[in-house]
Amino acid sequence: MSSNTVQNHIPLRIGVTGGIACGKTAASNVFRSLGITVIDADIIARQVVEPGSVLLPKLVEVFGSEILNKDGSLNRKRLREIVFSDKKALAALNAMIHPAIHAELERQANLATSAYTVLVIPLLFEHHLESFVDRILVLDVKEETQIKRVMERDGSSREIAKEILKNQISREKRRELADDLIETDGLLLSELKELVLNLHKKYLQLAAKRN
Repeated sequence: MSSNTVQNHIPLRIGVTGGIACGKTAASNVFRSLGITVIDADIIARQVVEPGSVLLPKLVEVFGSEILNKDGSLNRKRLREIVFSDKKALAALNAMIHPAIHAELERQANLATSAYTVLVIPLLFEHHLESFVDRILVLDVKEETQIKRVMERDGSSREIAKEILKNQISREKRRELADDLIETDGLLLSELKELVLNLHKKYLQLAAKRN
């Protein structure tokens, strides 16, 4: 999705998004293997709350020491359980953590040197970051598949998994807003690689037109 605020940015920015457990990491790994700079908001989210960070003590002050592991690191599962059962707590967490994430996304994007840049932003629509990128690739999967993947991946209960989905934009709206779409239900890794390669060729052409 083009915006006048990003037209002068080089390289081209591709936002990769989708609901939780939709295959964003697998797709971004393919882009990375093609020599494209990939900046992942989830990785940044972990970095800004590492022990010794400015944010971690602030989170403890708001949510209590129960969100810490014995080694002083953030117990992300416990924090998730707290905020996804309390909308005010979730809003408080977002207000604290997302400005730091967005600032770091911007910093890293401005340093990128590949033909185009992939920015993996799971909550791109929820945080109204459409103008931060030039084009949006959505990874999509059925809701029941998402729930199963979250439970298997994070050890979360079905209730927590469903709460996470409730706090994300609907599949229908996400698909409607996509410039490019990959449906990952039942998709083999080899098939995903082929689809990403086709998009890679398209993005190289788009990037070339900007220069």
